[in-house]
Amino acid sequence: MGVLSQIPAGVITGDNVRKLFEYAREKKVSEQFRSTPRRTLRSFTIDPLLHCYTATLPMACALTYPVLLSIPAVELVADVHVVRHSCTWILAAPHQAAGENCVDEIIADFSFSSLRRKQAINVTSSSVVNAVLEAARDINSPIILQCSQGGSAFFGGKGLKNTEKQEASIAGSIAAAHYIRAIAPAYGIPVVLHTDHCAKKLLPWFDGMLDADEAYFKEHGEPLFSSHMLDLSEESKEDNIKECVHYFKRMAKMGQWLEMEIGITGGEEDGVDNTNADNASLYTQPEDIWDVYAALSAISPNFSIAAAFGNVHGVYKPGNVVLRPELLGKHQAYAKEQTKGTQGERPLFLVFHGGSGSSKDEIKEAVENGVVKMNVDTDTQFAYLIGIRDFVLNKKGYLMSQVGNPDGADKPNKKYYDPRVWVREGEKTLAERVKVACQDLGDVNQC
Repeated sequence: MGVLSQIPAGVITGDNVRKLFEYAREKKVSEQFRSTPRRTLRSFTIDPLLHCYTATLPMACALTYPVLLSIPAVELVADVHVVRHSCTWILAAPHQAAGENCVDEIIADFSFSSLRRKQAINVTSSSVVNAVLEAARDINSPIILQCSQGGSAFFGGKGLKNTEKQEASIAGSIAAAHYIRAIAPAYGIPVVLHTDHCAKKLLPWFDGMLDADEAYFKEHGEPLFSSHMLDLSEESKEDNIKECVHYFKRMAKMGQWLEMEIGITGGEEDGVDNTNADNASLYTQPEDIWDVYAALSAISPNFSIAAAFGNVHGVYKPGNVVLRPELLGKHQAYAKEQTKGTQGERPLFLVFHGGSGSSKDEIKEAVENGVVKMNVDTDTQFAYLIGIRDFVLNKKGYLMSQVGNPDGADKPNKKYYDPRVWVREGEKTLAERVKVACQDLGDVNQC
């Protein structure tokens, strides 16, 4: 092939990225470009002050989701196109037309087979955001930060009124997105901005975020959020798909990714209570998955499906939850049959909800069957508490008053009750749990 043949197909590491840019430097190609068509690398520029490349990629590209990616600088960058061929996205040499089977010279081959692992963590405050970013930086891995409707309202402040119009949730999610965009580059790792479950009664929240996306897109050429989730699983399959199609057409104009859910995730989250759901509804059928795929793929390839395979929000006693990740493999086989193999072995991009408490073997099997995103919230909530709880219990004698502690009646306690001290303890234990979640998913050293 003659171009970076030493880079294994489907493997993206920091070393391979450096080789790619070394090649670009040797070729002395242009410093910046805006690629076409849409849903390719949207922009690539050199920051002379930070000495880094900053690229905005869409979800279906190298990192699966749209991200803001910062890479230590080499001096020049190649003009490239991203070309889709089956389930592989290829970074093609300069001046190649974007389309299948038109690549004479391949710079790097980004195959989904090795990139189907991105951990998603729910965030409810700037403190939680910072802790998750710290963990992702330490393990050198991209991360998905997502806000639920309730988490968004909390981010904005519980003092805000949140009526059926979802004013607080809209304001809080937009505030979270802007905060993450402002702080994430300092951590130097790719970040995805996503929103979690949106049931039918919460659609005003979804509409408000899309309004913000479109306004941001008009000014910056990209949406404010990378992606959103619609969870209309409580509706009929027909209504679920109809609403998803309606919103996806609007999102696709901005190159956004849609995550949808079909089949119910058990348990309770953000006021949606499925604790007494019929057991059969916890396992989605292949035919239902195919109906979703057929409807959404006609609009854009940028979507994923949260298919139920026994998932439950929360953590329960062993044996109370029966996960069947092998069903995901059957969904893939059925979709492959329907597409006659034209979309590869695993045409579906699947999402693992209710990941807290899952065994490593269950996670491994889910990933092998095409899971591209896994949600962890309950475990990380508890992890955040652990640090604060232990600090308060261990330092109780220093927290009962502003002055006076076991060291003396006149000793001040400010260095103990300062929120920066005990909140930081929560951040530390949360960051460690996020690292474990990413390691369980195999999502480490991916930058």
